[in-house]
This record gives sequence, C-alpha cells and structure tokens, in this order.
Amino acid sequence: MRMPKSERRWVRVKALSKEDKAAIAAVCERFIAETLKPRFLPEVRPTQFNYPVDISGKWRGSKYSFITRYRSGFAGNLGEEFDAAFTRLDHVEESLDETRFDVM
Repeated sequence: MRMPKSERRWVRVKALSKEDKAAIAAVCERFIAETLKPRFLPEVRPTQFNYPVDISGKWRGSKYSFITRYRSGFAGNLGEEFDAAFTRLDHVEESLDETRFDVM
C-alpha cells in the first residue's frame, strides 16, 4: 500500500562514520557473545533438519543485521551451511543529537 503524498515526510539522516560503526558493532558483538549465544545457542545440537551453529552480526550499508548460521542435517545436502538474518537495526536519525535505529 502506498502512502499518500500528504502523509509523506522527509527524515534527515546523519551518515555513520567508520568509528561509529565500529563502536556499534562492538556493542552488538558483546550482546551476541554475552546474551544471545548463551541463551539461544549454548551448544550445537545436530538434527536431521536444519540446525543453528552460530550467531553473528554484520553491517550492510547503514543497517546492522543479526544473523544465524544454519547447517543442514538433510541427507541430500548434509553439512551445507547458510545464513539467515533474524533482526536488523536500520539507522534513522530524526535529530542530529543522538544515533537512533529502527528495529526490524
């Protein structure tokens, strides 16, 4: 569904510097290591289906994605791995005072 022109608004976005991205990535990596992995992936448990083997994160432009790496347990592609993003932080700033993200 398309938003009518009367309801559209412009949002000013301040680009993130390399230093900003590095600082944000460090916080996210700490969150992954200290919270997500212990809670959702304390050990790798192989199954006959796709099963998670790692949780990581990476930047894609101005978006930071949290990613689960899966390994296949199916006989046809046993051991093959693939990534699936499960959460994304979209950098959006309506004020230039602080860094803000939408969580998707």
